[in-house]
Amino acid sequence: MKRFIRLAGMPLFGLLLFTGVASPGLAEEPFSSEQVNLMASACANCHGTDGRLVGSVPTLAGRPAAVLEARLLAFKHNETTDATIMDRIAKGFTDEELAALAGHFAAIDPDEDDAPESEQEPQQ
Repeated sequence: MKRFIRLAGMPLFGLLLFTGVASPGLAEEPFSSEQVNLMASACANCHGTDGRLVGSVPTLAGRPAAVLEARLLAFKHNETTDATIMDRIAKGFTDEELAALAGHFAAIDPDEDDAPESEQEPQQ
């Protein structure tokens, strides 16, 4: 009887092991692209649309996600002294939302032109 249980349990154990290993790859993103875009719109006032504003406020587009996330978390947890308003803004987001924002801005090509070719001015 013990042998039967052991033999019968092996496929079940294998299935549980396989699904446990495979499940992280099947996990859904915590936020939809629409949610991330909505959160990112709060950044546009200072950092420009898609984080590409050039000037005294740092450009976000194309910077490594880990760097952006670390900086946002430092603002949120009062670990930096060079914040103007970012410490207060970052506190309005969860750590997971800040990570999603960092990934969003890291994925944007800072040099890409948003206008489709048909809308661009013709070259002479």
